[in-house]
Amino acid sequence: MDAATMKSQHRPFSIKLWPPSQNTRQMLVTRITGNLTTKSIFTEKYGTLNKEEAEENAKRIEDVAFVTANQHYEMEPDGDGGSAVQLYAKECSKLILEVLKRGPAQKEDREVLVSEEAAAYHNKVFDISKGARAFIDATEAVDILRPLKEPGNSYTKICFSNRSFGLEAARVAQPILVSIKDQLKEVDLSDFIAGRPEAEALDVMNIFSSALEGSILKSLDLSNNALGEKGVRAFGALLQSQSCLEELYLMNDGISEEAARAVCELIPSTEKLRILHFHNNMTGDPGALAISEVLKRSPLLEDFRCSSTRIGTAGGIALSEALKTCIHLKKLDLRDNMFGAEAGVALGKALYKHAGLTEVYLSYLNLEDEGAVAIANSLKETAPALEVLEMAGNDVTVEAAPTVSACIAVKQNLRKLNLSENELKDEGAIQISKALEEGHLQLNEVDLSTNSIGRVGALVLAQVVVQKPNFKLLNINDNCISDEGIDEVKEIFKKFPGMLGPLDENSPEGCDDEEEYGEDQDDGDQHDLESKLNKLEVNEED
Repeated sequence: MDAATMKSQHRPFSIKLWPPSQNTRQMLVTRITGNLTTKSIFTEKYGTLNKEEAEENAKRIEDVAFVTANQHYEMEPDGDGGSAVQLYAKECSKLILEVLKRGPAQKEDREVLVSEEAAAYHNKVFDISKGARAFIDATEAVDILRPLKEPGNSYTKICFSNRSFGLEAARVAQPILVSIKDQLKEVDLSDFIAGRPEAEALDVMNIFSSALEGSILKSLDLSNNALGEKGVRAFGALLQSQSCLEELYLMNDGISEEAARAVCELIPSTEKLRILHFHNNMTGDPGALAISEVLKRSPLLEDFRCSSTRIGTAGGIALSEALKTCIHLKKLDLRDNMFGAEAGVALGKALYKHAGLTEVYLSYLNLEDEGAVAIANSLKETAPALEVLEMAGNDVTVEAAPTVSACIAVKQNLRKLNLSENELKDEGAIQISKALEEGHLQLNEVDLSTNSIGRVGALVLAQVVVQKPNFKLLNINDNCISDEGIDEVKEIFKKFPGMLGPLDENSPEGCDDEEEYGEDQDDGDQHDLESKLNKLEVNEED
């Protein structure tokens, strides 16, 4: 047991001000970014940074300040964290001022840095995936893998994707991999047995698995290999030897219920796992139960993709329950499954704990109004830095629009909103538009295509988004906008024609007449916003 753990156990019970929640840390990064990009007495004196550079510096500032304050906190045997909070704010203020004084990085400096980083990357990455997809025989394997045999090479990542290894080529690779496995951190074996007979493919996988067994990998990609249960077990030696995996990719691998259970069985430790991608498999509900067990053992998971996996209500509920343990989640992609409203409600309950979410992809899950409302209510109370929200194709109607709009209104960092292929109609489109009116300066894409929207809803939405400084694309195609309405929308975008998507599939005859809806609605109907952090003060002190 380390010293920090012992100290925390001896502290008497009291209200603790430290550590800050992930929610608070995310909001502080946003606030620091604002300090570095917006007008103030200090930016007038030293100049501002562009958004990209400001965000990069803001994350570094917050991280350094957190580490400093946390070290201080661990030295307080009975403290409530108050002094750590003060130090946290003071360090942020000091570092912001240092960045502003230093000013934006010069173009030449950036180019030199990029060049040096590119050179270092090249020296560490061995990649044979470029070029046409092709078989590799023993003779070519000897030649192409020669750099891996050079004494003192510094390769930490190998990528054999896009080249199909036969048995003889695998035997050439085996001793080479054994000789360098202790230095490897990342291994990409995606799509490396394409076109081989099953028996030969399994032998190749066994050879690679045996050769890499015992390596200490951070990232492993076995996607696009049609593994099935046999393939997963062929990699058993490698999988069972891993205890430090941070990234695991098993996409398009034909992973059925049995294969999913094998994955759960053969990966003994996922305590450090940050990324798990499980896209385009045939997992189904029973397989989802196995994957949910992996989630329960992955408390640090930040990026979970389980899209297009044939998961229904029971599996969706199991995954939702398991996701409650993954409180550090930043990106969640569950698209194209068959959850239904009941699993949507379960997912809504789970998401209340996920303050760090920045991207949420929940399209084509059959959520209906009940599931969509549960999720929107949850996201409204958490995820302050949410940037992407997709809930297309979920049979969401105008009945759910007030709740969805209230959620959108408080997501001031939103970049992309996709609610296409629902039934929001004019009323829903207008409510969504009102939610986007105030702020939302980062918004760059909105998709409300195929929503039975008429002229009024289209005009209101167009008038709102065209004013956003970073806006790039509005898609309102395949609705019920009249020819007159289309002309009016085009007029709104006449100075920015590239920001308006095609309008060639609108059919006014296909919708009820709602042309007059909302023109005299009370514009004073506003949604409550989440409380914001007080403006971080930057002090120029000693």
